[in-house]
Amino acid sequence: MAYKTIYPYTNETLKEYPNASDADLEQALATGHQLYQQWRQEKPESRSKILQNIADLMQKKRDDLARAMTYDMGKLLTEAQGEVDLCIWIAQYYAEHGAELLQPVPLKTKLGDAYYLKQATGVIVAVEPWNFPLYQVMRVLAPNIMVGNPMILKSASICPMSVQMFADLVAESGAPAGTLTNLFINYDQVATAIADPRVAGVCLTGSERAGTSIAATAGQNLKKSTLELGGNDAFIVLDDANWDELQKVVPQARLFNAGQVCTSSKRFIVMDSMYDQFLEMLKTAFSQVKMGDPMAETTTLAPLSSKSAKEKLQAQVDTAVAAGAKVYYGNEPVDLPGQFFQPTILTDISHDNPIFNQELFGPVASVYRVQNEAEAIQLANDSSYGLGGTVFSSDLQHAEKVAAQVETGMSFINAGWSSTPDMPFGGIKNSGYGRELSDLGIDAFVNQHLVLKP
Repeated sequence: MAYKTIYPYTNETLKEYPNASDADLEQALATGHQLYQQWRQEKPESRSKILQNIADLMQKKRDDLARAMTYDMGKLLTEAQGEVDLCIWIAQYYAEHGAELLQPVPLKTKLGDAYYLKQATGVIVAVEPWNFPLYQVMRVLAPNIMVGNPMILKSASICPMSVQMFADLVAESGAPAGTLTNLFINYDQVATAIADPRVAGVCLTGSERAGTSIAATAGQNLKKSTLELGGNDAFIVLDDANWDELQKVVPQARLFNAGQVCTSSKRFIVMDSMYDQFLEMLKTAFSQVKMGDPMAETTTLAPLSSKSAKEKLQAQVDTAVAAGAKVYYGNEPVDLPGQFFQPTILTDISHDNPIFNQELFGPVASVYRVQNEAEAIQLANDSSYGLGGTVFSSDLQHAEKVAAQVETGMSFINAGWSSTPDMPFGGIKNSGYGRELSDLGIDAFVNQHLVLKP
């Protein structure tokens, strides 16, 4: 597995990184386990300063980190800067609230007073993707620092520059050796790490295929795992949706990060009375994007992350059209050297179309016409995925009732996807299991140790 930074805007290979050896992995496991033994003797409060130092240094190096992410996978520099800001927020949140979230939980039982402790369990292996190179890492690193679980990171092979820069920053901040060890390893080495008795669990954000493999390895070794996999999120537009607000939300709900977001809205389910108007609104928005240099403030749509990502998305669109889907807008070549994909709108997608139950990871919107609310809910739930979703309506109470009927892990009323440190993140069905962020995220890899006082 080659770890390379290939700038998607110019197709230039900027740097290649050497793979980690088995000896490197053993050293990381030994260092991490030694730190776990130290941390389990200390109170969580002692680690708040580690996170605050990381946050402070990220603030100082904000632009460098952002540029590295743009070089790695092509995202707009402004979006990369926002990602760094979110990472800082997550670190600060757990620095401030982590110790409180890890307090013993009292219980009343028939046998007497009891409580359970929230204790560290050991080294955690994190397998993280390229679409948010730093945010995905911080989501699991920050809570586990507070818990006292050191982390070994295997990042996606296309974003080594930003991830290594972040790992170096963690070390520079004064965090003990083993807090975060970034290794450019392959999946066989990941399996070796998971099987090691010094490893307590594994978290993965990635594809269904990767999740199935990691979960199987974790299960074989009786290790806890959390998975955040793909999504095919439904965006339900009810008859009474506020049109002005809708126009503000919809384009970014699909085009943010060039559409390469697990939780971006991918299936727009629109009532018949608004369908034609909705299509025209979406077409207008898509036609007004400016593709170009992702470092430039005037650019509004970045290239896709890689040549293979572009080829896969194009193959999916071609398959959809061959099976009867209609191209309402887009699907034309882009006369730029980078891995750009023209925003595309697909309609008339039948249930037997191969892409009906596929995630389209890029700026492609699938739009469905429905006659009533029941049909909208049924269509939203007719998916093997269940990560997020949106309901748009002027009646907030009614929107909540509709959202509660959608089989998904997260629902947003009159808004696209968003993430904050104090809201849990995760899905159901083939979108994975477990939660990250908030109090649920900090509990993901703790030993809930019961103590009874008769």
